[in-house]
Amino acid sequence: MEEALVRTRIPKDLVKLLAVESQTSSKAEAFTQSFLNKSIQHDARHDLKDMLSHKAVVLGYSRPKKDQSKRSSKKAKGLNARQKRAMKIFQIKPQNQRYELFLPLHELWRHYIIDLCSGLKPTSPQLVQQKLLKADFHGAIITVVRSKCPSYVGTTGILVQEFKHVFKMITKENRLKVIPKRNSVFAVEINGFVSHIYGSKFEQRASERSAKKFKVRGTLDL
Repeated sequence: MEEALVRTRIPKDLVKLLAVESQTSSKAEAFTQSFLNKSIQHDARHDLKDMLSHKAVVLGYSRPKKDQSKRSSKKAKGLNARQKRAMKIFQIKPQNQRYELFLPLHELWRHYIIDLCSGLKPTSPQLVQQKLLKADFHGAIITVVRSKCPSYVGTTGILVQEFKHVFKMITKENRLKVIPKRNSVFAVEINGFVSHIYGSKFEQRASERSAKKFKVRGTLDL
């Protein structure tokens, strides 16, 4: 904006309407200089007129407010492990601890494994074993064949929950058993194949095992 335009006198028709009178040029200049001196922080060594001639000056600025909706959406997270335990999300109620209720889950798992292992061909046992190590075992019928705790040996049931360090299974006697993975060996039977898997290799969730490479040491028997 040009300096002359700023100092332009108010038109006569607006003087009556606004009930104000234009100041003389000398008073207008004095007011402008006084206002700028109060509004602008500057070094006393620099001339104000020189600053205004060579530099853009911001007389007022307000930082735009951030979008609160985006901020709230980023904070929206699921429950943590402690909250899940407090709400007992993973606990199976006693009335639901029945072997027959999980038989449909076992049937789904059996079809899933046969498809995953390309029909469980006996000519490629190592390939089948490698696939089983990365498979999801929810619904599998597993048997503890070796364990550091003798009381676990012989326990058979449908795997209903898998955690990082334990398997939870429902036995035919409708009892919920919690078996530690470490120091345990499990047998899984699928269509005549019996696969022995080592619990130490299963100390990860299925989603984590699927991306991991294993050295096969287990056995696969007809």
